[in-house]
Parts: sequence; C-alpha cells; structure tokens
Amino acid sequence: MKFACVCQSGLGTSFMVQMNIQSLLEESGVNIDNFELEHMDVGSATPDSADYFFVEATLVSALPNIPDGKIIPLSSIIDKEVAREGLYKVLDENNISHQ
Repeated sequence: MKFACVCQSGLGTSFMVQMNIQSLLEESGVNIDNFELEHMDVGSATPDSADYFFVEATLVSALPNIPDGKIIPLSSIIDKEVAREGLYKVLDENNISHQ
C-alpha cells in the first residue's frame, strides 16, 4: 500500500508527516514492507500516485482530482496522535490488524 504525504511545497512539512506515519506504522506492529511512503507537493499529487494521501486539512481543496476516499485530512500536522487516528482509520478500512 502506498501513502503520499502532501504539503504545499513538498519539502519540510510533508517529510515530517511521512516520518510520523513511518514511525506509527513501526509502532503498530504491521509489516512495514507492505507499505511505501513518499512526500510530495500538491501539484505532484495525482490519483494514481498513491493509495492514500495524508494532507493538512486546509489543503484538501488543492487536491480536486484526488477522490475524497483517498484523502486523509489532518487537523494538525505536528500532532502525532492526529496522524495516528488517520492511519488507523486506513488500516481498519483495509482490514489490516494493528496494535
């Protein structure tokens, strides 16, 4: 499963979210080899570039071509618990057990 972490410029913020998601995957007890993570800017995000897109909530409107079901809006990009909620929602929807 491929996750894209998206921010306006595709640099610091999206990379920080990517690192948080990777850390949360490792903590959750899933097989990390089943996941691919990358970070990108909003202009690079296309529907086929990832299975799910983690994005700060105010940037959701900047992704009009991405189906709503693939977007995981984050109310805070610095709060790891917000990222955990989004990640666990995705894992649960895909019947992937986690701790």
